[in-house]
Amino acid sequence: MTPEKIAEALVERQVITQEQLDQIQEAHEKQGGSLSKHILESGFITEDAFREFLASCFRVRAVDLSSAEIEAEVIKLVPVEIATRFQLVPVARQGRILQVAMVNPENLFAIDDLKFYTGLEVSPLVAPEPEVKAAIDKYYDRADTLASVMQEMDDDVDVLEDDEEILRTQDMEAESQAAPVVKLVNSLLADAVQRNASDIHVEPYEKHMRVRYRIDGVLHDMMSPPTRLKSAILSRLKIMAEMDIAERRVPQDGRIKLRVGSRTVDMRVSSLPTLFDEKIVLRILDKDNLQVDLNRLGFQPQPLDEFTKAIKSPYGMVLVTGPTGSGKTTTLYSALTKINTPEVNVITVEDPVEYNLDGINQVQVNDEVGLSFASALKSILRQDPNIVMIGEIRDLETASIAVKAALTGHLVLSTLHTNDAPSSVGRMIDMGIEPFLVSSSVRLILAQRLVRRICDRCKQEDPVPPEVLVEAGLSEEEAGKAKIYRGAGCPNCNGSGYAGRLGLYEVMVLSPVVREMILDRASTAELRERSTSEGMISLRKDGLWKLLQGVTSLEEVLRETNLE
Repeated sequence: MTPEKIAEALVERQVITQEQLDQIQEAHEKQGGSLSKHILESGFITEDAFREFLASCFRVRAVDLSSAEIEAEVIKLVPVEIATRFQLVPVARQGRILQVAMVNPENLFAIDDLKFYTGLEVSPLVAPEPEVKAAIDKYYDRADTLASVMQEMDDDVDVLEDDEEILRTQDMEAESQAAPVVKLVNSLLADAVQRNASDIHVEPYEKHMRVRYRIDGVLHDMMSPPTRLKSAILSRLKIMAEMDIAERRVPQDGRIKLRVGSRTVDMRVSSLPTLFDEKIVLRILDKDNLQVDLNRLGFQPQPLDEFTKAIKSPYGMVLVTGPTGSGKTTTLYSALTKINTPEVNVITVEDPVEYNLDGINQVQVNDEVGLSFASALKSILRQDPNIVMIGEIRDLETASIAVKAALTGHLVLSTLHTNDAPSSVGRMIDMGIEPFLVSSSVRLILAQRLVRRICDRCKQEDPVPPEVLVEAGLSEEEAGKAKIYRGAGCPNCNGSGYAGRLGLYEVMVLSPVVREMILDRASTAELRERSTSEGMISLRKDGLWKLLQGVTSLEEVLRETNLE
């Protein structure tokens, strides 16, 4: 039962009136925080009465955490990551039974995780959300968590009362430099880095604001700051990224560099004007997490040999394709690291340069001064390069120069945005490149996706019916013998069951027959059929191979690949 459903039940059972609920919801929309907190602060119902009401709703016993004293040994049974993630606190242990106070005792996933982690039977109790959060802070010594920072801000900061008011530039600067706002933003950035998030999304809406992290490719809700702090938080981020805080009508880009513990992290910051202020997305560029070893990216032996052979060629073009966030840049950096030697001159042109690679000359695109991919590429070719990496082929001019470079003794590495390897041929032809130039210049096309890796510490067998595996693409014989795994969730993976990611790869080598087909303007389906007959492993087949190896789950393979 959600907090909203609980609020509606209060009215249905005539504990409070609809008018009182409207007042509670208005305060919740204006100030943020939990709905339960506003129900208690309204004074329309006492803490004891609300606790008993929750017990009747969930049909479990209620517990008063504000007066309870919980033993340290009991607290140690449940790690802080699980307590925070599922909003629960262990209360007492009686033999094999662990009593746990929960905001939502109907969360069976949380109960199953607790059973798996503790090895005990779980007896759920219910407690109001503010009491559970206070108990987590008290017993787990969470004084520096985002939740505690938010509490300090509720006490110390008073920014906007009227959401429609437009702050003057100096007002925004002053509010964004307030100590609690600075602490909140710093804690937010540090928390994201420590959780190995790849992106932070700060999203303002009409009546609320939310912050989400992208962890292992999936977005997770992390916090909801009060709407009245919206301008202060956004302005603080823009100041850190050296953006113009007075300009809120056009998109802007910036960078933040910070130190988190012993790690130095770069963040690429992008602002986008939306209906209710600016959305800010921060891409976390942590060089410590950059994997530049081709052998550890997840290639099968045959595709790895083919890709390695292509990037060691003296000339020609190698294309890496896939959607945004599929790891194309990491693959290219790994390839460059492998082939970068003192005997060759390697130059890249990127937008933006994400990581600094030693021994490689990297050029940052700057459209404001006319330094586009095409113009940079023309200059690069006068710098006596052996290997050229182009961050992305976006237009005919860039594609034409890249093809000519590949045909005149240079090895060219680049990326395209297409769904699979065979469709990249059609994409280049659609740009305006003649089929004979595509056929002559391109040596290999690699399509890739990223899937989450099952956490090794909580990995367990998943009884998937054989007919489901056959439908996914396995043979009946393979499905009958297959052992499929999933992660149960543990502190190591923050309860998600996944820790890290690996690639799925489709490597298409342009054989003489395929080159002839391109000259004849063969369709994408015909190119796929021929390449498959020559040994190309599709994205789905590679995903199923990794499923049988026990490194990813069926859900991840189905989410990222199509059945041919």
